[in-house]
Amino acid sequence: MTGLTVNSMNFELLKTWVMGLGIKVLAGVVILIVGFKLVNLVDSRLQRRKDFIKIDPTLKSFLSSALRMGLKTLVLVTAIISMGIPMTSFVALIGAAGLSVGLALQGSLSNLAGGVLIIFLRPFKVGDFIEGNGHSGTVRDIGLFYTHLNTPDNRSVVIPNSGLSNSSLINYSEHSERRVDFEFGVSYDSNIKDVKRVIRSVIDKNEMIMQEPEPFIRLANHGASSLDFKVRVWVKAEDYWEVFFTTQEEVKEAFDQAGIEIPYPHMVVQTQSLEQK
Repeated sequence: MTGLTVNSMNFELLKTWVMGLGIKVLAGVVILIVGFKLVNLVDSRLQRRKDFIKIDPTLKSFLSSALRMGLKTLVLVTAIISMGIPMTSFVALIGAAGLSVGLALQGSLSNLAGGVLIIFLRPFKVGDFIEGNGHSGTVRDIGLFYTHLNTPDNRSVVIPNSGLSNSSLINYSEHSERRVDFEFGVSYDSNIKDVKRVIRSVIDKNEMIMQEPEPFIRLANHGASSLDFKVRVWVKAEDYWEVFFTTQEEVKEAFDQAGIEIPYPHMVVQTQSLEQK
């Protein structure tokens, strides 16, 4: 009888412990689920606040990412504590696994550092058109670890921040004005003054081309079959491609009207009949 009583007491203790542990685990899971949903709700509400909307878009996206990560980390720690896991044991466990975790997260930590550098040094901002790490596009978002670009053909490119902060990049939107460079080849029979006059007339008619700095039109090279003229004009950054394509078309039409020949490769084929032989 005594043995049965002891076994019953042990079973009851085990049952009580398991039930207590189950409740703690369940509470931790509930805290995680509810906590993460609250974090997303807070972030959504914050995005709609007028005073937050006025913040620089570059800084806004970075702060939003940092806030989400910080709050989710807090929720995770709260859930661990609610499960009855002592923080001293948890910290000791993290410390023991620190080396392997550090090696595994080396790339992520490097991206995080790169994101901080981008925010503080501002080599580019949201809305800029950049070229870096083998890709080019408009910056849509700068997060803690990655920068998102939209390419001209509407593809989304995700680039690690470390790649953009530790390598060369081109920011096409840094300045409000850009120079457009052209090269036009004409026949050796063409008059140099006439060619320059025709090109200048096309430039003067285009209101998107700035007259200051003055457009540059000079003979730059005596090619194998053509005289090559270098043309450089300044435009607003947003007008770059429109001026580039429009000027190409209008110069060709103006050359045709002025009788200026644009040389192209010729091939002369001579045939001889058997009778002639």
